Amino acid sequence: MLVAAAGIGITAGGLGILAYDRATRIDRSAPDVAVDNYLRALLVERDDARSQLYACEGNAQLGEIEGYRADIEQREERYATRISVSWGELTVTGDRRSATVLVEVRRTVAGGVESDAQRWRFQVTEQDGWRVCGAMKAA
Repeated sequence: MLVAAAGIGITAGGLGILAYDRATRIDRSAPDVAVDNYLRALLVERDDARSQLYACEGNAQLGEIEGYRADIEQREERYATRISVSWGELTVTGDRRSATVLVEVRRTVAGGVESDAQRWRFQVTEQDGWRVCGAMKAA
């Protein structure tokens, strides 16, 4: 009985570690995957260290999207509410070294009282996996 319980505990622990590894794995396998993971880290988790794992090293032009997050945080504080961020389909154009990803980003006030959407253009480059090098509102 004790051996069976120990076996179950070891199996459960192993499955937990596997699930954690999958959830935290850095996936930069494609331009849209990198942008999706960058947006999740920056705008949903609000984890600057994690978002940098998906950003270009050096001269990344990400000030506009970082300002978008700062604006969300200021509005949350000013109006004592929570704003959630989501996005739709990511459309990729480009080649094997660089690409552009277009996506509509939506922010919604808690309870769905108010929302707005903006189209964004992300420049991504293959640098040991795809990385986000630029972000700007699309016209």
